Amino acid sequence: MYIADFHIHSRYSYATSKTCTLEYLDLWARRKGIHIVGTGDFTHPAWRAELKEKLAPAEDGLYILKEEYRLYDEADGKKIDAYGRGQKEMIPRFIISGEISSVYKKEGRSRKVHSLLLLPDFEAAERIADRLSQIGNICSDGRPTLRLDCRDLLELALDECGNSIYIPAHIWTPHFSVFGEFSGFETPDECFGDMTSYVYAMETGLSSDPLMNRRVSVLDDYRLISNSDAHSPGNLGREATLFDVELSYRGIAEAIRTGNGLCGTIEFFPQEGKYHLDGHRKCGVCFTPAETKAHGGVCPVCGRAVTVGVAHRIEEMADRSEEEAKSAAGKEPFESLIPLKEVIAMANGFAVKGKRTEREYMRLLVQLGPEFEVLRKIPVEQISRTAGEQTGCLVDKLRKGKIKWNSGFDGEYGTIDPGVIQ
Repeated sequence: MYIADFHIHSRYSYATSKTCTLEYLDLWARRKGIHIVGTGDFTHPAWRAELKEKLAPAEDGLYILKEEYRLYDEADGKKIDAYGRGQKEMIPRFIISGEISSVYKKEGRSRKVHSLLLLPDFEAAERIADRLSQIGNICSDGRPTLRLDCRDLLELALDECGNSIYIPAHIWTPHFSVFGEFSGFETPDECFGDMTSYVYAMETGLSSDPLMNRRVSVLDDYRLISNSDAHSPGNLGREATLFDVELSYRGIAEAIRTGNGLCGTIEFFPQEGKYHLDGHRKCGVCFTPAETKAHGGVCPVCGRAVTVGVAHRIEEMADRSEEEAKSAAGKEPFESLIPLKEVIAMANGFAVKGKRTEREYMRLLVQLGPEFEVLRKIPVEQISRTAGEQTGCLVDKLRKGKIKWNSGFDGEYGTIDPGVIQ
């Protein structure tokens, strides 16, 4: 079983960490236990040149970081080659990927949609980047913004590389997605027209999970995948997709097209996503969809329209109840997790980005194994012995879904109710 995270960004994208380099992406993939990572930003010429310099071919359509560029953690003055229990770690594979921001007019409305592309080789990346450079500026941002209809982007990608995979990104995000409240469509056909049959999967985004998505029957023909959309290496794997396929681009692409070998997803709790509920961050107003309707969509503090979140938008488009959705989503197992650093911080009363959390995080990786092993597989009793009862208890509650949230809204991430660890 492979854990994959395709949707990430390099340091050439706006609002990203300077450590979004191949060296740190590789290191964090090993820390997390992620087997396949997207390169992100293949359209950016400088990043593409760096990818060619530092990556070496592995299996068909996949690449590994050359040994001379690999970074290692240390413990007791010794290089850590594998985290936890002495097992040999798998060297992360990279797959060529990139996100395109389309801003255009269609059916009398301004549309803003983000799209994720997966490609089998650098030759395809060069051809597609060259075509896109004739449409707009691909050098100023790793995620270029182009006046290009999503339908035409899909056609262009397939014209240049028939084996490319197109995936609508974070499909419910209010501002930049295919179904977003501010500029989205009501059906895939409205967006992609005669090219709709070449879209095989949708990315759920941080503020929704498969159960929420399966309330909307227009998505029945699509696989659901999840990725981190990481803007820093430490955020790799906050969402990911599970595959049981041949380790190759061909195997991954076929699983996305058919569902065979696509084994489920690892999800944020959607309440933690920063656009889950409605509201106004500046005014401190957070509404459920029902509360938004009761207030006529208006913020009671400033009198302006609230930002409508993912849960509200899904409620608008849903034609199934939550119970009916459980049946529709039954063949798509998913796990909801939060990052291990957040678990450590909450269990111990530390700051998430503090030094004590960082030290404890690395100690647990060395003694127990990669982050996903700790969160998903290692017995709770063993975690409790190594990390303390509070940490083990919180991991147990995560696995059982027994978490209470203060939900995210209007760009503000949700937080766990502190009472959950009492």
